[in-house]
Amino acid sequence: MQKGYTLFWLLPALIALVIYPIVTNNVMLRETVFLILLSITLSISLNIILGFTGYVSFGHIVYYGIGAYFAFYLMYAYKVSLIVSIVLGGLVSAAIAFVLGQAVLSLRGAIFAIATIGVNEAVKSLINNISILGGAMGLYFDFSIYDNYGGALKAIWLSYYLMGTLTILSVIAAYYIKKSKFGLGLFSIREDQDASAVLGIKTKLYKSLAYATSAFFPAIAGGIFAFKAGNIEPSGAFNLVKSIEMIVMVMLGGYGSVAGSALGALFYEKIKSILLVMPYVKDLHLAVSGLILLIIVQFAPSGIVGFLTKYFKNLRKVLE
Repeated sequence: MQKGYTLFWLLPALIALVIYPIVTNNVMLRETVFLILLSITLSISLNIILGFTGYVSFGHIVYYGIGAYFAFYLMYAYKVSLIVSIVLGGLVSAAIAFVLGQAVLSLRGAIFAIATIGVNEAVKSLINNISILGGAMGLYFDFSIYDNYGGALKAIWLSYYLMGTLTILSVIAAYYIKKSKFGLGLFSIREDQDASAVLGIKTKLYKSLAYATSAFFPAIAGGIFAFKAGNIEPSGAFNLVKSIEMIVMVMLGGYGSVAGSALGALFYEKIKSILLVMPYVKDLHLAVSGLILLIIVQFAPSGIVGFLTKYFKNLRKVLE
């Protein structure tokens, strides 16, 4: 598949976004950008299975939670370094997703969506009942753990650098997957799975690999977030609301588009930040998210990118 010019503007834009709080040494801006980067990573990752393959995973946050818990426990109990912990968390989540994918990806449509919710709730309940993981109360770091990173303040900046790096890597990975032979196979499955199988595409393997890849980056993001927060609990790590927000971000930007996933996350975070400071709707942002998703599905199913490329065809190569 011919490559366009998406990365030529998207990567510099992301790098500039990451660098700006560092240059200005603005702590409040750093926290805002950190959340935007997290959202972009989650949106980009979900798009690999939702946008490329057509499987709507309502419980995809489970891999964020698994990665967060695995990395946190390694640091908490065995004093394993942050980098090693989050990478192992990502690999474990990807392996679990690959194995689960052998079963759940045989389902389609609403049944698959419901199954993913069930997986998330089952894992959440399991963690709630494991005492070494703190049960429902979760785990908390002793602040001395940050001494190896130059103290808590430097550890927060380290978390920020890692999230920025992860976001950039996830964008690059998603783009090259989309443009690869593997990506073509995924899009073929999305359009007609049975026809793809007839043409010789190993649909089960392709779907499982896509599912594992889409689980890898959220798992690492979860580990970074947990390290930064200094605590972890099941209700936060496996929050189904976040899964729904991930879907909204992908659909808002344009499913199947790497640039669309990034733009959707950026716009959604902006909308959310406005809603959270409005007194009458601050507790209703999930309802607003649902309304946004309904409007998108009804009036702009291709999202922002689809709308723009429909009327400005020259933008197709820069909004892939």
